[in-house]
Amino acid sequence: MFISNSSKVSRPMATAPELLDATAALIRGMRASDVAEVVAIERASYQFPWSEGIFRDCLRVGYVCRVLCAERQVIGYGVMSIGAGEAHVLNLCVAEGCRCRGGGRRLLLGLLERARTAGMAEAFLEVRPSNTNAIRLYLALGFEQVGMRRGYYQAPGGREDAAVLRLALRGSAPPP
Repeated sequence: MFISNSSKVSRPMATAPELLDATAALIRGMRASDVAEVVAIERASYQFPWSEGIFRDCLRVGYVCRVLCAERQVIGYGVMSIGAGEAHVLNLCVAEGCRCRGGGRRLLLGLLERARTAGMAEAFLEVRPSNTNAIRLYLALGFEQVGMRRGYYQAPGGREDAAVLRLALRGSAPPP
């Protein structure tokens, strides 16, 4: 049906219970100084991660880049482009030890609210059919599948399809 090198981080990813409470975590704009921590999460999460340069380019060109922080440590991030009446969620990830605790939902809702306030009519994203946790989140927030991109993602031994999801932003209230 649907989807989903060494770093310069000076401390290991903490997974203490106090860092896993997504309701206590802070969402703020990503800074250049956050990129090393973001890349460490990206590399730990994906076989074919974005490079440090891609994240730096996203900041440079003004994409909406947010981080989720607990105890001053980055535990998640989101990147979204906006323009021509639509938003495109390009990357959303939470550190493995902090997943399924509401952080991804909070990050995504924050990105979508930014898109709404910028006047975007709809939001799109791609997701691997194998990424069932992400799919559950997206569907719960009202996204609907509108297409499939064949061979979109790099995968071991070839390519993997991506489900294309869409959410109408105008005339819809954000979920609680």
